Amino acid sequence: MGFQYRFHPGLRKARELIASGLIGRPLSFRALWGEYLPDWHPYEDYRRSYSARPDLGGGVALTLCHPLDYLRWLFGEFAAIWGFSGKISDLEIEVDDVAEIGLQFVNGMIGTVHLDYYRRPGGNDMEVTGTDGVLTWENTSGVVTVRKSSEPEVQEFVPPAGFERNWLFLAETRHFIDVTSGLAEPSCTLADGVIAEQMVAALRRSWAEKRILSFDEVSSIG
Repeated sequence: MGFQYRFHPGLRKARELIASGLIGRPLSFRALWGEYLPDWHPYEDYRRSYSARPDLGGGVALTLCHPLDYLRWLFGEFAAIWGFSGKISDLEIEVDDVAEIGLQFVNGMIGTVHLDYYRRPGGNDMEVTGTDGVLTWENTSGVVTVRKSSEPEVQEFVPPAGFERNWLFLAETRHFIDVTSGLAEPSCTLADGVIAEQMVAALRRSWAEKRILSFDEVSSIG
């Protein structure tokens, strides 16, 4: 499965720090990913790109569904989902350009995911609030910060020197080779990919029916 954020050094560090109990018991989160679609591929008409076409599986909820995967990777399985998905900008597309998603996890955590095609400047980050501190992660820089009321100084964790976006894809490719060689188990399984697709479908159903959907309902979506 092509969920390369599982190989982001910053998110991997965030996962390690959360599991270590550095911010106490995690209680809530906020994930945001917004970018201006016409800037993605300046060399092509954004209206004809796969991200903007319903016949090619476009729409912001599907195209930018990565947080739905990495949040499960960080915190375990979700228990319920609800939200809004639609088009509210002036972009000339026929797919959703914004999604506001609410999630509750089995461990009791609750939080939101915001996705959009119109944010300028773009942003891609996450914040996790625990009983003993707040952790933030920023995608582009890869930096993770931890703030605690018991400690006056902010703790900052930076990725290795020279970090760039392509590292994620290279690491994922190396992992794929290890899996096919029998040296590793898949970090992200087919079942994980199916659940991400089901979550997007559930989000749309939630908005259409104006209700919260349980994990059991989501897992039954074909």
